[in-house]
This record gives sequence, C-alpha cells and structure tokens, in this order.
Amino acid sequence: MAVQHAPAAHRLALPVLLTGTCLIVLDFFIVNVALPSMQAELRASSAALEWVVAGYGLTFAVLLLAAGRLGDRFGRRRTFLAGLTLFTLASAGCALAPSAGALIGARLAQGAGGALISPSVLALIGVLYDGPARARAIGTYASVMGVAAAGGQLIGGLLLHADVAGLGWRLVFVINLPLGIAAIALTRRCIPESRPAANAAVDGPGLVLVTAAMTALVLPLVDGRDSGWPWWTFACLATAPLLFLAFGRRQRSIARRGGAPLVDLALFRTRSFVAGSLTQLLFWSGQASYFLVLALYLQLGRGLSPLRAGLVFSVLAAAYLGTSLKTAALAARFGRRVVIAGAAALAAGHLLALGVVAGTGTTGPVLLLAPSLLLAGAGMGLCLAPITATVLAAAQPQQAGAVSGLLSATQQVGNAVGVAAVGLVFFGTVHRGYAFAFEVSVGLLAVVLASAAVCARQLPSHR
Repeated sequence: MAVQHAPAAHRLALPVLLTGTCLIVLDFFIVNVALPSMQAELRASSAALEWVVAGYGLTFAVLLLAAGRLGDRFGRRRTFLAGLTLFTLASAGCALAPSAGALIGARLAQGAGGALISPSVLALIGVLYDGPARARAIGTYASVMGVAAAGGQLIGGLLLHADVAGLGWRLVFVINLPLGIAAIALTRRCIPESRPAANAAVDGPGLVLVTAAMTALVLPLVDGRDSGWPWWTFACLATAPLLFLAFGRRQRSIARRGGAPLVDLALFRTRSFVAGSLTQLLFWSGQASYFLVLALYLQLGRGLSPLRAGLVFSVLAAAYLGTSLKTAALAARFGRRVVIAGAAALAAGHLLALGVVAGTGTTGPVLLLAPSLLLAGAGMGLCLAPITATVLAAAQPQQAGAVSGLLSATQQVGNAVGVAAVGLVFFGTVHRGYAFAFEVSVGLLAVVLASAAVCARQLPSHR
C-alpha cells in the first residue's frame, strides 16, 4: 500500500505523540486512589465507582476496532488531533462533574478519545521514523506506557495530597488540561498529515453490533447487584452472545465480499492468535480490577490516605519497572516461558496477599504486603509486552497490523470485563468487611492468572 511519507520528523513530534499516549494510559489507573474521595463527595454507589473505571475501558475497547480505519480514511494526524481534543474536553467534564452520572458520561467520552489517539500514535511513529530511529521511538513508547501504568496510583496520591486550590480528586483530571492543550497546539506544527493512498470504509453497523454486545455484557455485571438483579439484567446477559454471534457473521460476510471487516475472523483459525488472545484477555482482566480492589482495601479498609496508598503501589511499580527493562532479552532467550513465569508470579503474589490479609485483616504493618506486591509487579513486567511480541512473532507480516490492533482491543475488553466481574465479587462481599472482600477478590484473580499461565503454554514456542 502506497503511503504519503512525511519529511524528517520534527524534534518535538515524538514528545507530542508520547504525551497523548501517557495521558490515555495514566487516566485508566490514576483514578483508583481517587475513588473513595469521589464516592464521598458525589455520594456515588459502588456500581458508579465501577463504571468510572470500566466505562473508560468499554468505549476505548469498542472504538479501538474502528479507530485505525478512521485514521486511514480521514488522516492520522487529524484523527490524533480529534482524539486529543475529545480527551481534553472530556477531562474538563470529569473535573467539573456535579454528579456521579456526569462523571461516568465524561469518562465514557475520555475512553472514546483514547481510542482515537492510541492507533494514531503507532501509525504516525511508523511513518515518521525508519530503521533504528523507529526502533528507538517504539522502545520509548513502550517505556512511557509502562511508567504511566505503574506510576498512575502514586501520581494520583501525590495530586490528592497536594489538593491545589481545594480541588481534591478533581485535580487528577485537571492535570490533563495543560498537557492536552499544549499537545493540541503543537500537533499541527510538529506532525505532518499522513494517510494511505487507498482506504476502506468503516463498518458502521458492525460497530453498533459490537458496542451493543459489550454493553449487554458489562452493564448487568456492574449494575445488577445494586439493582437487585431485575429481569433486564438476565435478558442482557442472554442477549450478549447472540449479539456477538451476529457481529461475527457480519464480519465474515464482509470479508467474503472482499471488504474490510472490523475484525479479521481468519486470524482465529490460527492457534497462536487464539492462545494469545485468551492469554491477553485473562491477563488484562486481572490488572485494572486488582488495582481497584487494592486501592479500596488500602483506603477504605485500612484507612490510608491517597498518598500513603500511592506509596504502597510504588512497591509494585518498582518491581514492574525492574523486570520490564529485561523482558525483551528474556523473551528472546526463553520465548513463551517468560509469559508463563510472569502469570504464575502474579497468581502467587495474589495468593500471598490473600494469606497476609487473612492473618492481619485491616490491621498490622502494611509492609507485610510488600512481598506480594513485588511478586505481582514482577509478574506484570514479565507479561505485559511479551504476550503481544510472542504472538506477533508467529504472525505473517501482512497480518501484523490486524493482530496488534485486536490484541490492543482485547486488552481494553479485559480491563472493562475484569473490573465488572471482580467488582461484583468485591462489592457483593464487602458487607463482611473490606479484608474479606479483598481476600475473595484476590483469590479469584489468582485463579484468573493461573488460567492465563495455562493458556500461555499454547503460545508459539518461537524465540
């Protein structure tokens, strides 16, 4: 496919692109330590708290399927700029939210903005940089993602502790505004437009089907318990697989006619992709959900301030960063065994946390949790990049874009579904105490991560 290549990259092009990446990753995790403050001020229900986290991942996941196609059709810089603008405006909406419903609506819009930003960044890096420069740019991109994910809770704790102008939890969204505005202002100046010579239309009906399917799955899991499990919750859960089936049939029909489906179902005929998708889904189902229940246990159960809770998370972040710096070399030498070891370490970390909390409840030194956090952080670092890298290594070159896009979408689906399912368990048992709710939740997460380790055994053995 012919591409309109850009001239030599402006020296600020990569920082601008990475600012967008940092914002969308950071905002998934930074809210965790702010949730108790949000709940108190907005009188939000537990379901509303779950939607603040899961809603972001839901719109991100669904629109990510079409976002790359939109970039090809309307221009990657234009799509990146639209995503930045939407994300920044939605951040202002979050900061000004007068109610939990308004906050959830703004978070859904943030997720939509993130979906437009994410594929545009990688596409523009691919156009602006070649050879070693591209490898360095992608390496920096991966590092920024990792730091933003691992450090989100600590940054959130610092912002809440600073409490500038008495803004409290709203500051975690206000901080996006100057960064977003600066990135918007510099995008037109530093980043040239780029689009393929030919592009395909976006499958609008397919996008509606998959949105309806995801909503039918997540909505009852989040709202069912608070609503007393009315009839519509069971109707949604029964309808979700039918909607997914209709979506799959439409994608198959479009492919048969020679069109460009949102999801290339032919990929699911390869064992490596199926195993990689399942491993990715299980792994990410345990990430945002773990951060959510850990933050609630530390702050509402143990009574830690947002800053102290963020410092506890920094133990996990340090272990993550320490192992993630070595994963490329380890994956090159040991292949899928790195992913298996990482998922097993995560499961072991959760079981260790379960044992500690079972013995101490909400009292005792919080440092007793440090070994479990170190294990969990190390496991995250070993899994995060090698899952995608291992699957891509087995893919045909012409499939690389489709594979990476679907794995990214699976990541966001896992985050949304994981928060919904684990949140259902946590808030369904919290009447017996925060310690018990945390124990049951991390026990479930240990099973999920052990299942990810089993699935990882089916990944291609290429190194």
